[in-house]
Amino acid sequence: MININIEPLNSEAQDQARSRQNTLTKPPGSLGKLEELSIQLAGIYKDPLHKIEKKMTIVAAGDHGVVNEGVSQYPQDVTAQMVLNFLSGGAAINTISGNSQSDIIVVDTGVISELPSHPQLRSMRIASGTENFARRSAMTVEQAETCINNGIELASELSLQNIDLVACGEMGIGNTTAASAITAVICDQRAEYVTGRGTGINEESLNLKINVIGKAIKLHNPNPTDGIDVLHKVGGFEIGFLAGVMLGCASNNIAVLIDGFICTAAALIASTINPRSKEYMLGSHQSVEPGHVIALEHLDIEPLLNLNLRLGEGTGAALVMPIVEAAMKCLTDMATFGEAGVSDSS
Repeated sequence: MININIEPLNSEAQDQARSRQNTLTKPPGSLGKLEELSIQLAGIYKDPLHKIEKKMTIVAAGDHGVVNEGVSQYPQDVTAQMVLNFLSGGAAINTISGNSQSDIIVVDTGVISELPSHPQLRSMRIASGTENFARRSAMTVEQAETCINNGIELASELSLQNIDLVACGEMGIGNTTAASAITAVICDQRAEYVTGRGTGINEESLNLKINVIGKAIKLHNPNPTDGIDVLHKVGGFEIGFLAGVMLGCASNNIAVLIDGFICTAAALIASTINPRSKEYMLGSHQSVEPGHVIALEHLDIEPLLNLNLRLGEGTGAALVMPIVEAAMKCLTDMATFGEAGVSDSS
């Protein structure tokens, strides 16, 4: 069982932000979603004049036993190879996080291959990949709780470092299969409605993937209101870890950007454990995975961008970081009508 205290957004700070938005040198509502975002952020930070100063991109990596069913066109050793690419600075997430002036930490939650020590690599391993959930539970209940608690622990550490904006990302061959299964269960959808092509599988492989997910759900019958049960039966270590990060960020008044489909599946897990965690989540983009739209709607989270992204790694979340900063800066740095000596509409 996961016990974590998450306070509601600070309504006083939100009211102050809302009032200030109406006094800034612009027509009311003219900054659209940026205004709504700034009010949410004021509630998260308990301060309408908060300055976002330190950002972190977390990329959680883990392998999946369900790959043995043929659901991915890539072999499992690609997970470790991509982790090494992250650590050497050669991946898309390195470029985009650098552009957004965000630091990166890569977390090994259960990669099959052995990884070298590196200053940017954190080992919070549960096991060498999950079990094949087409045949048995992906992990034990204890492992599910541990990976969530590990995520909460890291978020608490980041809070002590004064990190105030986190982008969540992931890497794990086969993890769209786990994300589809989680989404189907929690959102009460048939497997074919939430399952996409992931890394680009063909029609035959897509049908296989859908069948594997449907049979696994029938085999395990996960409880859609119990995130731990869903995670332990059809989840992944990196997904559970990121759910913990989201819970931990919410508990520590840190805004957390949700990336694509896999991260949104983690958000579904987090929301069943503590529904209030959703208030601290920011939607970054809408991916091309069909289950992503369904998961975002279930969470009532509206993405800021739609660029047909489907890479993962946290690329969409890191890409949106400057937009989040701009929303807050407009609230804090713009002059009011009175300060600028500009006549308002009244």
